[in-house]
Amino acid sequence: MSNASDDVPFSYPVKVGTISHVPIELHIEADAEQRKGLARLWDIVSVEALTADLKIRRYKKDGVKVIGHVSAKVTQSCVVTLEPVEDVIEEEIDHILVPEGSALARIPANDEGEMVIDPEGPDLPDIFSGDSIDAGAIAAEFAALGLNPYPRRKDAAFSDHIETTAADDRKPSPFAVLKGLKVEK
Repeated sequence: MSNASDDVPFSYPVKVGTISHVPIELHIEADAEQRKGLARLWDIVSVEALTADLKIRRYKKDGVKVIGHVSAKVTQSCVVTLEPVEDVIEEEIDHILVPEGSALARIPANDEGEMVIDPEGPDLPDIFSGDSIDAGAIAAEFAALGLNPYPRRKDAAFSDHIETTAADDRKPSPFAVLKGLKVEK
């Protein structure tokens, strides 16, 4: 995700060597071909727009911090009617990346050597390799997190829905056929 060499539809590589503690400000926007690729990747009808305003700066000694905002306009299929549903995505980005082998990527351990992960704490940094990060892939990842997993039109309803009981769902007994047979004496 964070490497420029990854095969992602929306890519904007940034050389880590050009990043300092003074933030680099970027405005990136997906073109028509990139939006089509994102729609295929996300398995949705279309992506009409995707833009991101980012600030990228050094994080501690060898890490990179990306903060900003991503906006997208997408069309998905309604889970009930399969008709198009338009949606607007607005997501904040606060992401840290560190190079492979960095001490910042190590999971902290307690005195017994067990890994300590706080579910309410900050996310662990992502790892990047090489000399660049992919700001476009980061923006696309955060936009994907904002996709509605169950898009539904406001007027959509299950009209042919039939309720069944647990008794209806049981398989018939194989001896039910014998019940109708008459025994001749």
